[in-house]
Amino acid sequence: MGGNVGVIFRRELASYFSTPLAYVFIVIFLVLTGIFTFFMGNFYERGQADLAPFFSFHPWLYLFLVPAVSMRLWAEERKTGSIELLLTLPVRTWQAVVGKFLAAWVFAGLALVLTFPLWLTVNYLGEPDNGVILAAYIGSWLMAGAYLAIGSCISAATNNQVIAFIITVTVCFLFVAAGSPIVMNLFTSWSDNQLWSAIASASFLVRFESISKGVLDFRDLFYFGWMMILWLAATVIVIDMKKAQ
Repeated sequence: MGGNVGVIFRRELASYFSTPLAYVFIVIFLVLTGIFTFFMGNFYERGQADLAPFFSFHPWLYLFLVPAVSMRLWAEERKTGSIELLLTLPVRTWQAVVGKFLAAWVFAGLALVLTFPLWLTVNYLGEPDNGVILAAYIGSWLMAGAYLAIGSCISAATNNQVIAFIITVTVCFLFVAAGSPIVMNLFTSWSDNQLWSAIASASFLVRFESISKGVLDFRDLFYFGWMMILWLAATVIVIDMKKAQ
């Protein structure tokens, strides 16, 4: 990865590990995934060698952990004033946005890779469908990217990390809850199928559940890719608007 995007990417990724943030995040992520998988997910009681309990909690786990990463993407730069320095360099706004996003996305991917011992565990205990597990990992990483893109846009709109975190959690919750059984049952009780199908199709929960079953449907992959592009484009617009003020 070369050019300005690569420079910003490497700078941002290194900054994660220059503070305790990265290590705290990774430890919390690994501990929570273990708790959700083995205790709340009844891993052993199910008697099946798969990682369905592990992945089933990801949409809800990311709801709080990923905004904790994305809230600092731009809010911290704005609070410290370093954003002015960054944007006076010969770097286009979109390059800065993409570079910072990719660093956060790779960081999230690293945390996900560190759960690999769980994959080894289920292979030791039985004969799981590794193709399904691989698809679920891919889907989980794509979903994390969509969360981060939303958080990037909201972080760019404020210089307060707490506010960025709260708003990001709220917006992401809407995208997750739209596909939850409670919401879908609510809409099916009074609306036609087209309306609730459209709402469900916009849900991270529904899209990820499809991928986690081993079905790498192009429409689901396109959805997460489009969400990232859309929210990153919005981030560029927000930053340019702030520059013009």
